[in-house]
Amino acid sequence: MTSPAPAPPTVTTLPYDALVVGGGVAGLSAALVLGSARRRVLVADGGAPRNAPAAHSHGFLTRDGVEPGELVRLAREEVEGYGVEVVPLAVEDLDRWGEGFRATLGDGSSVTARTVLLATGLVDELPDVPGVRERWGRDVPHCPFCHGHDVEGTPIATLASTEASFHQALLLRQWSDDVVLFTHTAPSPPPDVARQLAARDVRVVEGPVECLVVEDDRLVGVLMSDGRTVPRSAVFVTPTFRARDGLVTPLGARTTHDECARWVEVDDHQRTSVPGLWAAGNVTDPGAQAITAAAEGSRAGVSMNVFLVDDDVERAVQRRVHTSGG
Repeated sequence: MTSPAPAPPTVTTLPYDALVVGGGVAGLSAALVLGSARRRVLVADGGAPRNAPAAHSHGFLTRDGVEPGELVRLAREEVEGYGVEVVPLAVEDLDRWGEGFRATLGDGSSVTARTVLLATGLVDELPDVPGVRERWGRDVPHCPFCHGHDVEGTPIATLASTEASFHQALLLRQWSDDVVLFTHTAPSPPPDVARQLAARDVRVVEGPVECLVVEDDRLVGVLMSDGRTVPRSAVFVTPTFRARDGLVTPLGARTTHDECARWVEVDDHQRTSVPGLWAAGNVTDPGAQAITAAAEGSRAGVSMNVFLVDDDVERAVQRRVHTSGG
């Protein structure tokens, strides 16, 4: 007769109070809160940040203009000062383990934790135009608030992919008097939007884009399928944002989507629909900038610690009842 499989350990045997999946500003902000609360925390980071191509971070108070890798390095130093462990390994699989979770890491090892924070960010699905992927994060950005100042006063453009691109073109007008909207494969702007664009002197160029024109590692123009070249120094795009949610949807985490994005649903405390599982940053908020993601991570860290305190108290009560006999 085959022996029954051993029962998974209870939460008291789990080595970590919290596993943070993703080592960007959202994950590290949560780890800072949890580490300072004397929690046993492991941050697992596969080392593929969304903003890797960007030269500078923007909008982060006291760190405006800092290279993204330097921002993360400083953050890691801070959390490690509180005893948080940071490992350069991706989480390949995540499942339930007793009252907590078990994660399989990129080197084949596994760890268990009472709670998990998903801070894996998102994937940018870019327009299929030659040159866009190669220039992404440099002179092909997506966020006017992050990169508008970098191209102030130069000839810039929006490469339309959805109706959201029309609003992006209007936003860009704040930083340049020379803005072009390439409709590419998107529908032409409706009459009311066309009037707005005309009123703001945004030129609309109809027709498919063939490719971006690059000289000496610098974007210089946009080549149309009819052979025209429109000189530009930067082309903004509106990607489709897809949450990196593959670890948590099998656990039942709810997601939602619209025509531009998919993200993991959370409540006001960053809790997902799965007990013990939180999420923060771009995986839950496609429009979050670095400082927003950090705030969400901090909020998640506080909520996770409250959950752990409640669990600690309940287990202490049960031990007291057990030892006292009632």
